[in-house]
Amino acid sequence: MNPTLPAPEGDSSLVTRHFIPPIKIWVTLASLATATVLVRYGWLEVIIGDVIDQAVRNIITLILSFTGCLSLFIWFIRESDFRPVIKKSVTAGVVVLVVLALAVLRIERVSGDLVPQFAFRWQARNDALLPSAATLASLGNIKKTSSIWNATPDDSPCFLGPQGTASIDGIELDTTRSLSPRCIWKRPIGAGWSGFATYGGHAVTLEQRGNDEAITCYSIATGEPEWAVSVPARHETVLGGIGPRSTPTIRDGIVYATGATGWLHTIEGSTGEVLWRKDIVADLGIDRAAHAAAVAWGRAGSPLVTEQLVIVPAGGPRTEFDALEDDADKTTLDPKLSRYISLVAYDRTSGDQKWVAGTEQISYASPQLIRIDDRKAVITVNEGHVAAYEITTGNQLWQSVWPGHSNSDASCSQPHILASDRFFISKGYGIGSAVFSFSQSKSNWTIKPVWQQSNLLKTKFTNVSIHNGYAYGLSDGILECVELSSGKRMWKKGRYGQGQLLRVGATLLIQAESGDVVAVPATPDKPVELSRFPALDGQTWNNLCLSGNNLLVRNAEEAACYEVSLKQQSVLPQDAAQQTEQVLSDE
Repeated sequence: MNPTLPAPEGDSSLVTRHFIPPIKIWVTLASLATATVLVRYGWLEVIIGDVIDQAVRNIITLILSFTGCLSLFIWFIRESDFRPVIKKSVTAGVVVLVVLALAVLRIERVSGDLVPQFAFRWQARNDALLPSAATLASLGNIKKTSSIWNATPDDSPCFLGPQGTASIDGIELDTTRSLSPRCIWKRPIGAGWSGFATYGGHAVTLEQRGNDEAITCYSIATGEPEWAVSVPARHETVLGGIGPRSTPTIRDGIVYATGATGWLHTIEGSTGEVLWRKDIVADLGIDRAAHAAAVAWGRAGSPLVTEQLVIVPAGGPRTEFDALEDDADKTTLDPKLSRYISLVAYDRTSGDQKWVAGTEQISYASPQLIRIDDRKAVITVNEGHVAAYEITTGNQLWQSVWPGHSNSDASCSQPHILASDRFFISKGYGIGSAVFSFSQSKSNWTIKPVWQQSNLLKTKFTNVSIHNGYAYGLSDGILECVELSSGKRMWKKGRYGQGQLLRVGATLLIQAESGDVVAVPATPDKPVELSRFPALDGQTWNNLCLSGNNLLVRNAEEAACYEVSLKQQSVLPQDAAQQTEQVLSDE
């Protein structure tokens, strides 16, 4: 019967058959809708565990939605009684729309939860529209005198604040009034997920401008560029975005910065002059293409700078040892004979290689200084382990399994030393967080978990801050507080996406993935948003930086400086980059 003609009076079954899918299709759609609701509201975790995060939920939701649409389309084409010309027209329309979308749209980036953002294919990337790094350098107005690069008590000269712990003590935000800070300046910036490091009124970061990866210095007071140093290099992936993603380290007025492709620069801060630089990948004989595939989202480790050394993640595989099998390689304790090297140390003054350490692929975490018994050491998170090394020789002290792969379920978060024999560590991808104890008997080390919970503090791209025995962090995008002694969750509330966090005294400053900055008390009691303001527009994965009362924020397109109100401020006479080492050395 022709479906375009009216059905005979009293015969409604034909109309139903023509235009309404049968019961089996409705059952399929209802089942898929129910499954989608279960996934979105976390019920699937009860069945298969905490491996499900928001990104996986989004993927499963997409698959279920596509399956529902496909089921309806198959019924329409194969079983409905619509005329062939209608079926062909609808099919052609769907094909044209898909082809047109593929032809004119590209995925510009994806969020931390794998939600894509689209742009037209003919649109230039934002970083390509900015002045080149060379042009930026020519615009720099720095005065050629080191006096303006003296350390100040306000400096935040490294990754995650003055002590590298995502915490700043000795100052308090004035939370008696709403956090509505004055915007001192806002300016376009090149692509990348680097944060700011500050020293003597200057802010240094890394950014991508076209085909150049640049280390750039801006005035905190005005936002004007002061100098730029660049190399021809570009890291770009759909999932990871464009540009460098580590934060510079500044010590004694010298800037140390590592790029996403392996360049390490040492720069005189007062002039922008390159003192020395290394291509780490070439220096260690690493297969560049294989390394880029293994560390898929770009090198993110920030330099650890001590009195004598610059210590950075190394990598692999090394072409000299291609004949070695991976399994055999893991049995050697000599990194000089390994396909993979975890850390490399360079002389801070000359750039000469001093030692290599570890035999495992790198992760996205940064090396940091700790004290074990009476000696200083370096702790770092490698691809599948957390390990500690002697700082003078690079010899391994101990390591503990911390599962991950740097091209899939990667480790990004920093460990935190809780006491002389304990550390906290966390990550996303269904692993969660743990506290481990470590002890030594003669030459043997014992590492064992105090507690480990896959559903606590799933810090995917971010880090925790520790305050009065509690850890605060974004657990798969939701703010969470956990008691460190017991592993007990105190609360979990407030979705901020895959953003970043910095504790200032007793207040948490959270930069949501959307760009908003939110203030929340750092207390195990019920969390309350004290205030919120829109600091940036668009996807923001970069860490915040507080230098005095200047809050510096940035993302892949813009940077800004806001004036926040402080209650009190400590006066620290020494270079802030030396504070951690000074405490560790007890000098």
